Amino acid sequence: MKVAVLDIKGKETGRKADLSDAVFAIEPNNHAVYLDVKQYLAHQRQGTHKSKERGEIAGSTRKIKKQKGTGTARAGSIKSPVFRGGGRIFGPRPKDYGQKLNKNLKRLARKSALSIKTKEKAILVIEDFDFDTPKTKDFVGVLKSLGLENKKSLFVLGDSNNGVYLSSRNLKHSEVITNSELNTYKILNANNIVLLEGALEGLEQNLTK
Repeated sequence: MKVAVLDIKGKETGRKADLSDAVFAIEPNNHAVYLDVKQYLAHQRQGTHKSKERGEIAGSTRKIKKQKGTGTARAGSIKSPVFRGGGRIFGPRPKDYGQKLNKNLKRLARKSALSIKTKEKAILVIEDFDFDTPKTKDFVGVLKSLGLENKKSLFVLGDSNNGVYLSSRNLKHSEVITNSELNTYKILNANNIVLLEGALEGLEQNLTK
């Protein structure tokens, strides 16, 4: 599949990028996409939640009143969950929310997500670029030229580039990553995917191993 390569001013360079049908034009597997996104979101949870149970509460163990003759229910400890300040019944405990998925399924999910974006015509290919000094203003100019200033955009680089990354870091709706950091959630969460020419070869190699 041929796609026109644009420059950072949004104009066609006259060159065409060849996007592999095995990555950008497969029949999407929705269940694989669901599992991969679910795993990503689960891994964002710290799992450090904890509340104290009655055995962990600081307090006296003295029986607070006699067993019989009070006219109320018997009670043995001030740390009982039925009293204010007592332990919590079945409270949260630290937990690892991590999930395991095999590599082939994760590759299938990413290819499915890219194919969905291709059908939506939400993938742009631009020539490699850099900034002499990191400036948010320069990156905003690139977004405006590409018509992405009011949209969520994901820029995919071939190699790490501090000039481009630092220029985009303060922008809420734009993110810059390398092709090895690409995942299904980030693909689907963006309105537009901007692929730099230098990222294409590595991206296709990662997804067709």
